[in-house]
Amino acid sequence: MHYTSTRNDTLSASASAAILTGLAPDGGLFVPVSFPALDVSTCYGLSYPEIAQKVLQLFLTDYDSAFLENAVTQTYSAENFGGKAGFVNKVSDDLFALELWHGPTCAFKDYALQLMPKLLCEAKKLQKDNGITKILVATSGDTGKAALAGYANLQGIKIAVFYPNDGTSAIQRLQMETQEGNNVAVYAVNGNFDDAQRGVKRAFAAQNLAADLAQKGEALSSANSINWGRLVPQIVYYFYAYAQLVAKKEIESGERISFCVPTGNFGDILAGYYAKQMGLPIDKLICASNTNNVLTDFLETGTYNANRTFYKTSSPSMDILVSSNLERLLYHITQNSVQVAAWMQQLAQEGTYTVAPEVLQKIQETFDCGYANEEDVSNQIAKQMVQNKYLCDPHTAVAFLVAERTELTAPCVVLSTASPYKFAGDVLCALGEPVPADAFAAMQALSEKTALPIPQSLTDLQQKAVRFAHTINPQDILQIARDF
Repeated sequence: MHYTSTRNDTLSASASAAILTGLAPDGGLFVPVSFPALDVSTCYGLSYPEIAQKVLQLFLTDYDSAFLENAVTQTYSAENFGGKAGFVNKVSDDLFALELWHGPTCAFKDYALQLMPKLLCEAKKLQKDNGITKILVATSGDTGKAALAGYANLQGIKIAVFYPNDGTSAIQRLQMETQEGNNVAVYAVNGNFDDAQRGVKRAFAAQNLAADLAQKGEALSSANSINWGRLVPQIVYYFYAYAQLVAKKEIESGERISFCVPTGNFGDILAGYYAKQMGLPIDKLICASNTNNVLTDFLETGTYNANRTFYKTSSPSMDILVSSNLERLLYHITQNSVQVAAWMQQLAQEGTYTVAPEVLQKIQETFDCGYANEEDVSNQIAKQMVQNKYLCDPHTAVAFLVAERTELTAPCVVLSTASPYKFAGDVLCALGEPVPADAFAAMQALSEKTALPIPQSLTDLQQKAVRFAHTINPQDILQIARDF
């Protein structure tokens, strides 16, 4: 399998080269040149690691199969995911939750970022790269900790994470600030996620920085979902979820199902698009947004307009106005890298672009959409608890609400992307309970209210020392990339 750039389809790269590089040289994103087929019936009865190997082997063709088998076995072990990798929970009739928060950092990012460091280290071997790889990560909350946990103390790798100051939950921030490891750095950025992401992309685009780093035997790479190594592992849980529903006799083999995905940077739902293109019987992929509903407007009108008010919400991992992975979808729909490059240039310069009606129509054949405001989210958390005895975090509540408002013609799986304990204060408030000022007291109060255990990794934060308390401006990221 070879990869090309969304902005220049004359470029060709192997999987390992794409993963090691992160962004394409022209600033585009690496995409596979074709969609391999996978009959989901061949996944029935298989474990999560076994399905992961089947999917990854189709895309990562320059990786040895024995390496992939070992990597996925280690990554998705019972120790790492508590025996609940890809766990599907029935919420009500024809409504299910794919709980993706049973990993080490209690967020869906663990599925990619526990595996991706292994893929990157192997890519360095395959590409005969003996230098230092500097990973820059802009995060809206969960990616930062998951990336730090995955890359901590790895030889030949340094990682710097940039998160929006006052733009995460207290627990998300503490997860990053207390990260251990001799090769990690964490910075709060004045601004929002888009400001941090622009700063990181500016560093990748700086040719003089690349030349200076090369003289020192260093090179930049990414751990955001702009990196193909972040995206490809997420395809797996769509196949596994479907296989589990068949095994539990909730659906018939071959029956279509829909997935509703709380979406910020468009990576998680794009993984579902890849699964559909590979042959998974998906009816609709429902893009669920919070008050920052730039994607809802685009999917309804064909105009992407980031020139709007930015809102800080109770679902901070979705507080994004420039959804990078949408670029990949546009390329796959149009097969026109020149047009995609023009749209992305227009977005960078003017903050907006509009696709042709026929492009929007093709997108709408697969994608539905909706959004939830803050009152909706709070009400939905309470409703799920009262009606279904199901406790969810604000991001998952967004998806439940949008699924509820969508005219569904197939069973629906909501992607539950984070543990409610990472947002205990907001969840308690939604349930009508007093909210302690201290984040750990809030977690304890939520546990007492629901009789559900607090994940140990979150409880342990209370005993960890804060190592990083730096606040910077977005323009400082370039210099940090040079020096850290």
